[in-house]
Amino acid sequence: MSENSCYLVAGCPGQRELGHLAVWSVSSAKAGNGVDCLRDGRRDTFWQSDGSQPHFVNIQFQRKVELMELHLFLDYKTDESYTPSKVSIRAGTALHDLQEVHVVELDEPTGCIRVPLAAGVQQNLTPDAHLEYLEDASPLHTFFLQIAVLSNHQNGRDTHIRLVRVYGPRADPMPLAALSLPCSIKTCSFGMYASVR
Repeated sequence: MSENSCYLVAGCPGQRELGHLAVWSVSSAKAGNGVDCLRDGRRDTFWQSDGSQPHFVNIQFQRKVELMELHLFLDYKTDESYTPSKVSIRAGTALHDLQEVHVVELDEPTGCIRVPLAAGVQQNLTPDAHLEYLEDASPLHTFFLQIAVLSNHQNGRDTHIRLVRVYGPRADPMPLAALSLPCSIKTCSFGMYASVR
């Protein structure tokens, strides 16, 4: 398992993590293992469902966002029957109109599973895999993303997910040449103050 997977935004060149813009909820949780464990960035914590399948993680944005990838950190070696084996990714404007975007079948995953949400991506769902984007790859535009755990390994009932991250394309800043400044900018630190966002 690589150190830079799932945990650092730098692991996705040209993308930024958008989870902080969303309201997160889950279908159920054991005490002490709630939705906050999905976002704390720690390997030793996890969300644990409490109830019958399917189990849901709901990610709701206040405005329509562009999404490229979903990262799930799973650990079969530690969680065994709590590890998801089949996951459905759904998107829509709200809970009532979700459409299935992706179904992911997993075989004893340990590490970061990168699920492509954009159209035009070469798939490779092995842990810590790199995704290859085609030139015409287009992001998924959505208000609402849902992760539905349909089944677990060894027919387990409850599930553990250790971390979830959602990534969208990084907005290109305005090129400095387009600002028509009376002087030239030579350093990055000076360029940071050349315009107001």
